[in-house]
Amino acid sequence: MKFGHKTVALATIVCCSLIAPLQANAANGCGGASWYALTSKTASGERMNPAKLTAAHRSLRFGTKVKVTNNRNGKAVIVRINDRGPFIKGRVLDLSKAAAQHIGMVNSGTAKVCYQIIG
Repeated sequence: MKFGHKTVALATIVCCSLIAPLQANAANGCGGASWYALTSKTASGERMNPAKLTAAHRSLRFGTKVKVTNNRNGKAVIVRINDRGPFIKGRVLDLSKAAAQHIGMVNSGTAKVCYQIIG
């Protein structure tokens, strides 16, 4: 079967215009978050520092900046992804202790959050 350049170009435009919004939306989400304060090495190779604003996510690229908002109180913090996890069903992020303090979830240990990639 032979296709002309216009047909292939149109198919590419339709395909990409359908996929791009899905990829953008996949980067944002909501779910449970917990916090941790270990000092072991992270999956990115750096030492985990509980005083820094960092987080673990299952698949976001290391170095990605994410705005995390606590759904209960509306407080938000910007964190940098430097680790993998969480590995508990329903959780989308593991935050450093400092990040958890910024959004008021240290005492509860967990919170419902929404996150958005900002860079």
